[in-house]
Amino acid sequence: MIPLNFWEHQNAIKMLYARCVGASCARHDITRIELDILLFLANNPCYDTATDIIEVRYLAKSQVSVAISHLEQCGYIRKEYTDRNRKTAHLKICEKAADIIRDGQTAQERFLSIMLEGFSREEMNVMKRDTDRIWNNIRAYLKDHPYSH
Repeated sequence: MIPLNFWEHQNAIKMLYARCVGASCARHDITRIELDILLFLANNPCYDTATDIIEVRYLAKSQVSVAISHLEQCGYIRKEYTDRNRKTAHLKICEKAADIIRDGQTAQERFLSIMLEGFSREEMNVMKRDTDRIWNNIRAYLKDHPYSH
């Protein structure tokens, strides 16, 4: 018997996160996916393309494309290309997005503090290690079985 069924709690985790970041979206008049993209780029500087966002976050290409377009129109991000590769756009955060990102990161910190209240540093390290192992198992399976049921 598995002591914890992650899938039984995922909706509650999503709801808590949505409540924590929802005020940031409203304050800055952006959608949740737009905030998610800005925070992803800020928190993961090694991933800076639309493809990275789609593959790492498992988001729909169409949603990411629309959100990136809007963020670019608002002046929150810009696309840069390397001389060697004019096809791949690297997404760079503009200064105009700094307040949104700070606000969003504060909301993420609140989310984590609510979720991890009462856990010691050692317990959090063990949880991170074990969660990373689970995540690696999931990623490996999805990579090897992209469309199986």
